Amino acid sequence: MSLDEPHTDTYARGKALSEAVNPGMEDALARRYDALVPGLSRTVVDVAYGQFYARGVVDEKTRLLATVAALAALGGQTRPQLKVNIASARAVGASREEVAEIIFQMTLYGGFPAMINALNAALEVFDAEEREGAE
Repeated sequence: MSLDEPHTDTYARGKALSEAVNPGMEDALARRYDALVPGLSRTVVDVAYGQFYARGVVDEKTRLLATVAALAALGGQTRPQLKVNIASARAVGASREEVAEIIFQMTLYGGFPAMINALNAALEVFDAEEREGAE
């Protein structure tokens, strides 16, 4: 999508993108939250992925590294989302070193505890990658 395109069928664009970078996310959100907040999963796909993430101004790797940076700076309360976005960044080509450096750079904005927490989350993602690769 480019910025010149109107918001035509943002759900379809969002669904394609979410499945590319985080397969099964909408179904997981639906199972977890839709009984409590009907339509939450579709809203996340439509709004977050279809209207924001699919804008096309920056590539997926850049967008995901920016997301990792923001979540790292926000601190430990973002750990689940941070891990999902680190895994997504890795899936679109970000190296472990790039992820770690982006997190390290956030020390200036979130502090040392936030950086250490984010690096620990990254290590968990990297360990899971190794376990999955060994199977």
